[in-house]
Amino acid sequence: MDKYRLPIQGMTCAGCEEHVEEALQSIGATNIQADYRRSEATFEFAGDLEAEGTLIALKGTNYKPGKIEKLSEHRRLIAEDKRDYDFLIIGSGSAAFSAAIKAVEHGAKVGMIERGTVGGTCVNTGCVPSKTLLRAGEINRMAHTNPFIGLQTTTGEVALAPLMEQKNELVRTLRNQKYINLIQEYGFDLIQGEARFVDGSTVAVNGETFSARRFLIATGASPLLPAIPGLEEVDYLTSTSLLELEEVPKRLTVIGSGYIGRELGQLFHNLGTEVTLIQRSERLLKEYDQEISEAMEKSLTKQGIHFIPGVTYERVEQDGDVIKVHLIVDGEKRIIESEQLLVSAGRNPNTESLNLGAAGVLVGPRHEVKINEFAQTSNERIYAAGDVTLGPQFVYVASYEGGIAADNALGGLQRRIDLTAVPGVTFTNPAFATVGLTEKQADEKGYEVMSSVLPLEAVPRALANHETTGVIKLVADRNNRKILGVHVVAEQAGEVIYAATLAVKFGLTVDDLKETLAPYLTMAEGLKLAALAFDKDIAKLSCCAG
Repeated sequence: MDKYRLPIQGMTCAGCEEHVEEALQSIGATNIQADYRRSEATFEFAGDLEAEGTLIALKGTNYKPGKIEKLSEHRRLIAEDKRDYDFLIIGSGSAAFSAAIKAVEHGAKVGMIERGTVGGTCVNTGCVPSKTLLRAGEINRMAHTNPFIGLQTTTGEVALAPLMEQKNELVRTLRNQKYINLIQEYGFDLIQGEARFVDGSTVAVNGETFSARRFLIATGASPLLPAIPGLEEVDYLTSTSLLELEEVPKRLTVIGSGYIGRELGQLFHNLGTEVTLIQRSERLLKEYDQEISEAMEKSLTKQGIHFIPGVTYERVEQDGDVIKVHLIVDGEKRIIESEQLLVSAGRNPNTESLNLGAAGVLVGPRHEVKINEFAQTSNERIYAAGDVTLGPQFVYVASYEGGIAADNALGGLQRRIDLTAVPGVTFTNPAFATVGLTEKQADEKGYEVMSSVLPLEAVPRALANHETTGVIKLVADRNNRKILGVHVVAEQAGEVIYAATLAVKFGLTVDDLKETLAPYLTMAEGLKLAALAFDKDIAKLSCCAG
């Protein structure tokens, strides 16, 4: 049974996929998977497949088949190339597990190498622990700053140790359910230890060597330590160690105000810490348009978080229990003192111990693994996915890329990585969510840009919540009115951005948003209101008016 891929132009929906599958069934094809988004169909066929037969099967339809590509060579290698593993994965995070599960589905023998705790950053030290603690901090803040007249809410001093233990129990539960238990479920091998390439087909782990037909590098990234004099000599915290504190610090200084710095800074501010965010650039969210930066900075400073932009770092020193950060701001020297210092200045790929040169794997200027659109490295037998490539640092991107790597490495599917519509969310309050192009990026790409900026005061849900600091911005192509980007600073912005992602991914227009029913008193209604604002004055519309 051989496997084939057939490019097909003209498919536009799931119904088209069904028509193509029926046509291919008529010539005896099996295991057919048509995909209108990728404009292709894959299928299996026993015996000699004549291209003419396939063309006849699709005759009379509106679909235009391309050149058939045989994919079975990869399958035969699994049986014929005698090595320890068909697919050996280095790392055990979301990219690794996504790839491992896919590889098992391809019939491969799979091994996974992990030098630390199974599960990677997200479940152990990233998304899961930070988001559950952010929710705790948010509840504590609301008890202090409840905006509703007549409600009496109070709170006492935060007992951080039991809160951290509750967080740890959640981490343990999810690590077991979503990672460790799946190892036996899918039947791949876990090898504990640090991997080091011996050559392009062999790695050494704890003095033992393992060979594989294909490899995946999915080792993730770790906190970056910036070059600031004295920093290595003080008791600084990273995003990992901060979430192990058992007492709420009186003061916390955060070097860096990216998404990790903002989230963790606001978390501890909400638990009662005096927080100062410091950054080299002149404004928050400098990659985004001015309206977005201003809305986020206004919100954080209104809550009482100190923000110092445009700094030059002189040095850091420790004086007993106090850490002093020496700065130059606007030409003047300043010293920021605190009991705890969080370093949140970016992340570095975990490639230092892999000996990638021995495998012929090229890296970039920050030692990130360089990959092509098929997740393949400079060594065609070795793939990479997730944060180790320094692509978008999101767990769902890592998982997506891991699946593509396995399909390409073992199924020969030649799937391409498509990151044109990647949503991102920062879980502060208000949250920041984004997808697609900013106005500046769209202009640089040659679009004739139009934009709509809707203040949150115009969104009924925000008024009802008494949380009106924020903005919704739509960026569109003036010529065809297609949505190019959506950027939201608002409570529940993360719940809004998925709909926006669909709009960007599938080329919806401003008019599509305007003409689609939006449930009243939801934050997502803001998307429709922002679309209406291209052509109307929202202040002159009644509730639910279109």
